[in-house]
This record gives sequence, C-alpha cells and structure tokens, in this order.
Amino acid sequence: MKITIVGRQMSVYDDMKDLIEKKMKKLDKFFTGEGDATVTLSCKHNEKTIEITISASGTLFRSEVGAESFRDALDQAVSNIERQIRKNKTRLARRLREGSFVPPAPDEYDDTPTDDEQIIRTKTYSTKPMSPEEAILQMNLLGHQFFVFTDDQTGAACVVYTRRDGAYGLIIPEAE
Repeated sequence: MKITIVGRQMSVYDDMKDLIEKKMKKLDKFFTGEGDATVTLSCKHNEKTIEITISASGTLFRSEVGAESFRDALDQAVSNIERQIRKNKTRLARRLREGSFVPPAPDEYDDTPTDDEQIIRTKTYSTKPMSPEEAILQMNLLGHQFFVFTDDQTGAACVVYTRRDGAYGLIIPEAE
C-alpha cells in the first residue's frame, strides 16, 4: 500500500512517519497492494487530529480522530478503519476481488471564496453506476450522512441518506 503523510500547517518528524508506516502496514493484509492511503496530521486548539483515507479498488475507508497525542489518535484511527473493514468484510471481499468499482479521480478542492458566491468549497469525484445498496455501503464507509450516485438501473443521479431514526432514505429525480 502506498502511504502519503501530510502535515497541515506543521512538519511531521521522521520518527512519527516511521510509526505511521508501521501501524498502516497492519492494514496491508486486507488489500492486495493496490491501496493508496493518505494520513493527514493537524493540531488545533491543543488537540492532535489524524485523518486516514484509504482508497482501494474504488472503495474508500476514512477515519478522523482527535486525541491528546498523535500516537493515541493514530491507534484509534487505525482501529476504526480495521473495524469498518471487518464490519463489511463479506461485501467488501466480493467487491474488492471482482474489482467492481472503478478507481475514483483524485478530489479537487477550490477553497477560494468570492464575494458574490456563498459556495465555500467545491469537491468533485468520479462515479460509476451502482445500486442503492452499494451506495449505502460507500456512504457508511466514508462516514457521511448522504451519498450522491448514478443509479445502475435508470442512469439517474440519486441520493441515499441516513434518516434521524437510523434508517436510510433514497431520493430519485422525477422525469419531466
């Protein structure tokens, strides 16, 4: 697995990089070498935060943890990713083996605010047609409240979301 380590408004020392690579190697057993991991370290208000994002065969795993030290946050983040993988092991094993996801394009951010727009951030990603069940799986793996996808049956852009009662909702556009 290829690991990229980023420090936001800080520099990451070599001993921390070595520790991150050592902990991330524990996750290699779940991926067949094609995984890409990005580990982002930041410090805000004396809270150390680590964000881990792993992309493997188009499936994303993400964990963001804040703690008193980077070591504690790293341990918790790696265990969160491992828990996500184990929770969805059977579904993920089938999809990762079959390669049913196409790798997504890298995220592109435009953080330049303008006076006449209220949009603060723009995020783009590539999609492939999938069923609502696959979209729910992706949404849960990312830890988001909603997920936009292209329906494999109709070709329409749809949205799955988590309802307040814990159930899932599906928004399907109506053709005019």
